[in-house]
Amino acid sequence: MSEDFGPTFVTIIDDETGEEIELEFIDALEYNGAVYRAFFPVVSEEDESGGEEEEEYGLIILKAEMVDGEEMLVQIENEDEINAVYDMFMEQILENEED
Repeated sequence: MSEDFGPTFVTIIDDETGEEIELEFIDALEYNGAVYRAFFPVVSEEDESGGEEEEEYGLIILKAEMVDGEEMLVQIENEDEINAVYDMFMEQILENEED
């Protein structure tokens, strides 16, 4: 991914809590004809200072699907699918670190 213009951020809403979560886009890849996007949650200084107990998130992978002509990011439900895509992203991230 090119860093020429700086990081890209998106905000998603947790379906269970209604809480907004800001994510930093890391990379994208294609697997079995579908596009997947990897993100890390943005941690504010307030969160790091130990205020309220925040749920910790690691790498977040969402699947891009077209809905009514717009791209929507959806959670992956299939465990085999998420494991395969996670492994591919980790391999890609490690390769990028070596460059």
